[in-house]
Parts: sequence; C-alpha cells; structure tokens
Amino acid sequence: MRVTPIVVLFSLAISAASAAPLRLHPDNPHYFEFRGKPAVLITSGEHYGAVMNLDFDFRVYLDELARHGFNHTRLFSGTYREVPGSFNIIGNTLAPAPGKYVCPWARTDQPGYFDGGSKFDLTKWDASYFARLKEFVGEAAQHGIVVEINLFCTMYGDDLWKASPMNAANNVNNIGNVDRGEVYALKEKALTDAQLAVTRKVAQELNSFDNIYYEVCNEPYERGGLHPDWQDRVVTAIVETEAGVSNKHLISINQPHGRVQKPNPAVSIHNFHAAKPEFVTTNYHLNKVIGDNETGGSARDDATYRREAWQFILAGGAIFSHLDFSFATTHPRGTFVDHKAPGGGSPALRKQLAVLKRFIEGFDFVRMRPDPSVIKAGVPPQGRVFALVEPGVVYAIYVSGRGPVELTVELPKGT
Repeated sequence: MRVTPIVVLFSLAISAASAAPLRLHPDNPHYFEFRGKPAVLITSGEHYGAVMNLDFDFRVYLDELARHGFNHTRLFSGTYREVPGSFNIIGNTLAPAPGKYVCPWARTDQPGYFDGGSKFDLTKWDASYFARLKEFVGEAAQHGIVVEINLFCTMYGDDLWKASPMNAANNVNNIGNVDRGEVYALKEKALTDAQLAVTRKVAQELNSFDNIYYEVCNEPYERGGLHPDWQDRVVTAIVETEAGVSNKHLISINQPHGRVQKPNPAVSIHNFHAAKPEFVTTNYHLNKVIGDNETGGSARDDATYRREAWQFILAGGAIFSHLDFSFATTHPRGTFVDHKAPGGGSPALRKQLAVLKRFIEGFDFVRMRPDPSVIKAGVPPQGRVFALVEPGVVYAIYVSGRGPVELTVELPKGT
C-alpha cells in the first residue's frame, strides 16, 4: 500500500520536468499556455529570497500560494542580496543572516567576506545551492506554480555592493574592481564574463523544468550605469545555452514605465513595476505578454493593490505579481501583518486576489481583447472602467470609482 503514493509522486515529478515549457499562447500571444491550457499568472509572493536564504521554509511558502490557487512567484538567483535593515524591511528574505546566504558561486576557505564568512570563487559553483534551487523549482512545479528566475539586480546603494560576491573585496578572483554604478556597464571584461557564465550555468541546471522563465535584471533602469548592450548579451547567453536542447524558455525584460523602446526579438515578456493599465495599451502592438511583476510601495492598504490587480488584468495584462511583505523569514506562511514594510500584503489580500484569478479563468480569455470603447456612458467621476471583450459573446467589465454606477454598454443585437 505504501508503494502507490510514492509511484504517483514520482510520476508527477517526471511529467512536470518533461512537459513542454511555459510559452506564449499560439492563438493569442498576449497570454501564456502552460501545460496545454491558457494561463494568466497571478500571485502575492515573498520578497524573492526563498532559495538564497537558508532560514526560509520555502515548502510552507509554496503551500500557502497553492492554497489560494496562485500560479506564480518571483525568485532572485542570489547574485544580488540585501543586508539586514535594507529598505526597513523586517524579516527580509533577501537579507540572510550571517552564515545563511547561499548563491551560485562556491565559497572558499579564505576568510574576508563582508559579514564574516569566507570569500567566493566566481569560477566555481556551489552544488548545494543548485540542489536547493532545483528543489524549490521542483516543489513549485508540483503545485503548478511558474517561477520567474531573476538573474541580476540593480545595486541600490554602497552597502549592497559591499555585500555582493561580484565585488572584488568578496571574491578570490579579484573580479569586480568597479563601483556599484558600473556592475553592468561592460567596463570590466572579467566581471562581464562571470555574469554570462552564471547565466549559462543557471540555464543549464534548470533546462528540464517546464515552470520557469528568465528575467534578465530587476529594475535595470534604476541608479544608472547600465550599458545598453549588457541585457542583450545576457539574453544571447540564455538563447545560446538552450540552442542545442529541446526546452526553450521565455525571457523577460523589466522595463521602465511607458512604451518599450527597441524590443529584443528574443524577449517574450515585458514586465513593469507598479504598472499602470496604460502600459498594456501602449505596448499591445508588440504581441507579447505585458506583466506587472512587482507592485509598488505606494501604500499599506489592501484596496490599493486589489484595484491595481483588477485594472491591469482587465486591461489585457497577463502577469500580476504582488510583493507581499506579510511573508518574512520568520513567517513563511505570510502571517506577519504588522510588517511596516514599504508596501502591502496580508492573508486578506491573498483571498481577494484569488477571486480575481478565479474570475479571469472563468472566461475563454484567449479570445478576448481589451476594448473599453464598448462603455458609452456612466463612468463615475474620477473613476475608471476596463473591459475585456469577445464581441457578441462575452464582456468582462471592471469599474473603479466611488458612488453608484449606471453604465451604458454598446452590445450587438442578440440574446
């Protein structure tokens, strides 16, 4: 009797790892196809340090996402980390305690890392890190959760650059003799080579999984210093690594607000932070997925982010990933409601976002397009109305505003 569940779990793991990866939907590339079904990715997730922080119980975390039916999470690779106190976030998963930080690069026996540990070797890999990474992605696969693998991140301050393995002070290779504004500036060849090497290594290790896509860099437009060719080189490294294998994974660029400029044809996802629904409209002509993969720190209340989610998805977006600060190193189930972080998040908001996910999945949304022009009158003062439409078949409308609303909607004759 004990053999049966073991065989079933093994079978599920094999099917998840061997299925065709997440892709743009062939009938409507503004959305995804995942495991043979149309998909919109919606979640309310932790602050991206689930793998790099050994104190974080990611199994409990993923179980909480699955309990609400969520199907997305962001994950930083570990090439970037924060330190206790960064951005005043309590229990920040991106800020591991001393001795609890792991990343793709192997530690050496030479002391001198900034928090008292050993330095890194940027030419060698940490096998235990990659085992933990694949365990996380595999566990997410079992829950039907897509993982955004974010490879790099802007260095927001000198304290964060001081903690980075890419800083020459923290590795035995004397790589990274630049300031924090030049990390992605193509200024030091050895540093660029190390960045491309870790990109290829991660892509090799995760190639068998169907539930991932890659994002090149988190907020590359912040703090300046990014060479315009650097992201394209990372994109090329991913594409070339996967050229000789069967699985090809989608690639995302985190875009500044507004219209995407000179899109790389190998990029299938254009993600924005604190995204406005207009970003979907402005970039709809690209025929690619437009995502809101990090909400802003504009407020603490749930209503702000609930409205942001409904507006963005009903405008035609395909990713809404709320940054939920109720998840903390000590609260992997997201119960830290008094977090005082620069943003929102709560168990109540997760229930509300789950309603949105069930709502949009109740439609054949691949056949629908954003078309607010069907609303002819009745938009409330200082309010907004969004509509996803399959003309003559179905109309999904979201109203944001105050007071009673009586909409005039243009519909064709019929029953």
